This record gives sequence, C-alpha cells and structure tokens, in this order.
Amino acid sequence: MATVYSIHPETPQQRILDTVAKDLKNGAIMLYPTDTVYAIGCDLNVKSAVERVRSLKRMSNEKPLTFLCSSLSNIADYALVTDTAYRLMKRLIPGTYTFLLPATKLVPRLVMNPKRKTTGIRVPNHRLCQALLKTLGNPIISTSAYIADENGALPTLDYEKARLFDALDKVVDIIIDDGSRQLQTEVSTIIDLTTDEAEIIREGLGVEFAEKWIDY
Repeated sequence: MATVYSIHPETPQQRILDTVAKDLKNGAIMLYPTDTVYAIGCDLNVKSAVERVRSLKRMSNEKPLTFLCSSLSNIADYALVTDTAYRLMKRLIPGTYTFLLPATKLVPRLVMNPKRKTTGIRVPNHRLCQALLKTLGNPIISTSAYIADENGALPTLDYEKARLFDALDKVVDIIIDDGSRQLQTEVSTIIDLTTDEAEIIREGLGVEFAEKWIDY
C-alpha cells in the first residue's frame, strides 16, 4: 500500500517534501496534484521508475512522457527553444500548457519520442509542484492519473478523490493529498513548438488565452 502524505497546498511542509524527494530519488512513483489533473510521477532521471510509470499507464516507448520543469530557463536545459517559441512560452508560463519541443541530450531516451526526438514539458502554476521541483532538484514526470471508464470516457467534475486514491493505492508508492474535495479533470493544452509555426494539438485548460497569443 502507498504511503499517504497530507500536505498543505499553499505552504507545503518542508519535512514532508524532503522525505518525498528522497523516496523519488530512490525510485518511488507517486500520485500527486497539479494545476490540471492529478498525475502519476517520478524522478525524470530514475530509469526504473520511468519504466514503472510507462507500464502502469500502458504507454508504448514511442509515446513521449510529459515532465514538469520549474521555469522557462529550466526548460532550456532540456529542450531546444527558438526565439519564436521563447516569446510564446514567456507569455504562457507558468500555466496549464504542455509544450512539444526538440529534446536535448539531458532528456532520457525512455522519456522522449525516439523517432522525432521530441519531448513534452510543462511549468506548472502550482505551489506544491514548484516546491517538489525545488526540493528534488530536477524535473518530475507528469502523466494523467485518471482512469477512463469502459467506454473510454474520462470522469466528470464530481469524480471522487477517494475513488482515485483507492484505484492506485497498490500500484504507486506515494500518494500526496492536498486536501481538495473535488478533482480537476480538465487536462493541459498541448502546443507543438517543433516547427516555426506554433500549433495547438490538444485543447485543454487555458486554450482561449493561448490562441490569442498564437494568433497575435
């Protein structure tokens, strides 16, 4: 069974953050809140943990995993950012946007798209995520934790957090509970920045704001 940590969403307790970061570096995977949906995550640099996340989500190695960075300057360590991409991201970061970008050598092969050499990166507007990133010292994998029903539909806004926790209790090592009663079920907006023309390839939270700057 997973260890559950109750963390304050605005002022996360550092002692808990330290414990979680230590466990992540030792290969743990976690269920944690973000500014979009609850996510399954691990240390970007721990191969065994990334493999477990892929297995849990039944994701092929051809599909890139999104990860969280702490800032725009941090993104530049893991992706090749053109001037055009930089200007757009500067308007949207931090926020509910995933950017598809050409990966640098710092991105593990198991995380990126092996054919296109691209990766998905987010900078969350979320105090707990930012505190985790700062304490860990490197990016965190972030893939949606929601489990679709038999028809492939995602849960509605009245989806119970307890149900999600129960579903993943035996397959993750850590569950972070921020005290929220209802769960956010809208995903991030995905923006492809691998070419000179930015393109929204999935509409999610904040899409209207992103469209204004893409068309600007």
